[in-house]
Amino acid sequence: MSDDTGEIRDLINRWAKAVRTGDLDTVLADHSSDIVMFDVPPPHNGIRGIDEYRRSWPQFFEWQASGGTFDIVDMDISAGTDVAFAHMLLRCGTAEDFAVNPDRRLRLTVGLRKDNGHWTVTHEHHSFAIDID
Repeated sequence: MSDDTGEIRDLINRWAKAVRTGDLDTVLADHSSDIVMFDVPPPHNGIRGIDEYRRSWPQFFEWQASGGTFDIVDMDISAGTDVAFAHMLLRCGTAEDFAVNPDRRLRLTVGLRKDNGHWTVTHEHHSFAIDID
């Protein structure tokens, strides 16, 4: 594993732990001021900028405190010199969600840029697969 891949893995694991514990300051750390996030809930055209990103978290923390999980189960990272991306599968749901669909996974892709030797998250895309049946 390259140093960059290890740094990115540590950054993402630190972020995911902060999400699980509701630590908003650490969730925001390592994110660019111009972040773009496409999330599961609206707005459908995405969230743009760190202020909108910040405002998106309290509702998720409330949901999570009522029994939701947010655990990375698989992560792959591809890192170049100054850009990288990671894609993950997460167990993100409630006991009730997993009782109905034990294989339910949140899909997460993260785009990063290296600025002044530091990796910064510039893009997040969260989604669930839907059954068309």
